[in-house]
Amino acid sequence: MGTLVEEIISNRLGRQVQAGDTVVAPVDCALAHDVTAPLAIEAFERMQMPLHDPGRVVLVFDHVMPAATVAAAELHQRVRRFAAEHSVRNLFAEGICHIIMVEKGYARPGGIVVGADSHSTTYGALGCFSAGMGSTDVGVILATGQTWFRVPETLRVSVTGELTPPLTAKDVALSVLRRIGGDGADYMAVEWGGEAVERMTLDQRLTLANLSADMGGKAGLCEVDETTLRHTRPADGDTIPRLHSPRYADVLEIDVSALQPQVAVPPAADNVRDVAEVAGTPIDEVFIGSCTNGRLEDIEVTAQ
Repeated sequence: MGTLVEEIISNRLGRQVQAGDTVVAPVDCALAHDVTAPLAIEAFERMQMPLHDPGRVVLVFDHVMPAATVAAAELHQRVRRFAAEHSVRNLFAEGICHIIMVEKGYARPGGIVVGADSHSTTYGALGCFSAGMGSTDVGVILATGQTWFRVPETLRVSVTGELTPPLTAKDVALSVLRRIGGDGADYMAVEWGGEAVERMTLDQRLTLANLSADMGGKAGLCEVDETTLRHTRPADGDTIPRLHSPRYADVLEIDVSALQPQVAVPPAADNVRDVAEVAGTPIDEVFIGSCTNGRLEDIEVTAQ
């Protein structure tokens, strides 16, 4: 009996857990990028232990790529030396880390993934438990292959109605952020569901899971369905998580039929307004390609 996050962890541990339990769980994959990897490597080396499994480590250069300064280039060198010394072959410099984790199949339904980046919640769109942790925590995972955490309570966000252009998943997530604030889901699993989410593409669900971090969420999750399974399958031995009489800490209802296009304005991500309220505001610079909205569908919208 449980929410998605409770079922994932229960399946992996072979026993039933519930929100509030402290557990030690195996980690399928640990991610770090060019800013956080050097700190994780430093923590790992202080432990003076062998690398647990090179195949479960993913390193990505994406925050300062190509290196814009000598200092950044030296950090890249540091990470490359570590990868060479420990036979880590999963080293990438070809895109945003959170997109690579999905495209390369490192995150799968029913799995547990940890990243040294707050938006590692993104992979929960695939029905896995994925969370951001500090570089020191990731350094320990490199040595042990596991980590401890408290099983989070769950905020269920039920999204109903028809999401029609120009509305996107980003508008849905921003509307929730507007209602609950940047700390409204602190250390909670934000579980996205309802008829509107069921009709979303995987790209759109990735946006929901990604922005769960901006609400303070420990994780952001979507249920596994045919849309999910067209892109990925559970790893051998993993179970597809299913809801079993879940008990939620809170439930939030969103009817997108009445939703207006949303925009976050300075100074904070949760300072959200209807686009109509700020229409006409001069814009000096636009960047397309963030981890929240840097996928092909987003670029298509921009082109149109």
